[in-house]
Amino acid sequence: MAHEAISVFDIFKIGIGPSSSHTLGPWRAAQRFTTLLEQRGQLAGVVALKVLLYGSLAKTGKGHGTDVAVLLGLAGDDPVTFAVEELDNKIRRIGAEKRMDLAGSYVLAFDPVVDVEFLMSESLPFHPNALSFLATFANGEAVSETYYSIGGGFVVQEGETQAAGSVTLPFPINDAEDLLHWCRKTGLTIHEVVLENESAWRPEPDTRAGVGRIWKVMQECVFRGCHTEGTLPGGLNVKRRAAGLAKRLLQGKTYASYDEWIAAIRGGGNHFQYILDWVSCFALAVNEENASFSRVVTAPTNGAAGVIPAVLHYYKLFYPDVTDDKVLQFLLTASEVGSIFKKGATISAAMGGCQAEIGVSSSMAAAALTEALGGSQRQALMAAEIAMEHHLGMTCDPIGGLVQVPCIERNTMGAIKAITASQLALQSAPDYAKVSLDNVVDTMWATALDMNSKYKETAEGGLAVNIPLSLSEC
Repeated sequence: MAHEAISVFDIFKIGIGPSSSHTLGPWRAAQRFTTLLEQRGQLAGVVALKVLLYGSLAKTGKGHGTDVAVLLGLAGDDPVTFAVEELDNKIRRIGAEKRMDLAGSYVLAFDPVVDVEFLMSESLPFHPNALSFLATFANGEAVSETYYSIGGGFVVQEGETQAAGSVTLPFPINDAEDLLHWCRKTGLTIHEVVLENESAWRPEPDTRAGVGRIWKVMQECVFRGCHTEGTLPGGLNVKRRAAGLAKRLLQGKTYASYDEWIAAIRGGGNHFQYILDWVSCFALAVNEENASFSRVVTAPTNGAAGVIPAVLHYYKLFYPDVTDDKVLQFLLTASEVGSIFKKGATISAAMGGCQAEIGVSSSMAAAALTEALGGSQRQALMAAEIAMEHHLGMTCDPIGGLVQVPCIERNTMGAIKAITASQLALQSAPDYAKVSLDNVVDTMWATALDMNSKYKETAEGGLAVNIPLSLSEC
């Protein structure tokens, strides 16, 4: 069996909210399409362009900003560097002028209302998140390419095989048993195995620097979310809570910098309710930022982006001597668990419901925290299994197709479950476990296949249809 090579930077991607599969993925697909045209020497000849959104991308695309992401990708902007404060102005300008600079260089007549089509009743067989680009050239010829956003910002072009990566890993891993095999054989911890594998892509200093950037974006997102009040966009009029909660927890005191703020939180004590409130606050902050088209890190998705930053801040704040090296170790371990779920099941809510997002992120955080607190490799994987076991069957039923209700609060629950799972694993002998992580990955995938499509990010079931309109508008 071929071993798919997935890097820590495949699982953790810097991007813009609100969704990795519905925003980041389509954005990347649009970039890939313009790059393909450029490589073929066809970009300057485009005179008309249509975008077709299928399945889940059509049904919840408006709420997830899929059309916005596609426009920005076609215009040559990159989600890692794009100035998010310019997003609304740029989209308004394209709509008003009915034109865009294709790939940032070629003026193209383009009316988003007409040229982006939401095909609600059509789906393509490979994956629910599908989109096609149809370009017409000055000579009358045309070309069409289809892409699938398969979760976590991963994109596959139609006809492209999801073969093993082009690198050869020193420790190839497809499942948890493979990971345990290498740990036993080498005596390495999980994060050490991952770090050795990352060397197949780049020198170790580059990996450390890249993970440092991931952590910095997470910190900035938490701080920004804990200091921004107001109402989330999209029409549900959901009020932000993180800033108010953070202010109450610090008795109304304000701090100009992240470091001063963190020191103040750490000095506030370590009793249970205080810690619980901060974990919830951190998770709320990230996903309120995500819902506001702000910059976040997929972990492994945008909809679940708050779980790992919340648990990592819990570890950093309420345990002594948490160095940058320990943060690196935490994120490396978390990434490996995420990659195991991607290989053996899915990290796409459109394929597996919310168990594929919040469940996977909780599992990742549980394993990482367990190893960080001195647990063995088997205890870390036991924690991952416990966390996912208690998310099995979780539906994805966003009200109005927005990544707000119930998505934001679910991040707080995922973070708390991760911490609880870690504590259970640390206080248990691994032999106690009757269910392995591989068992639960298989079960999650079987559950995903059985799940009704109404509960797979289509806004056609669950809370999405059972909230009275008067309540959703209040």
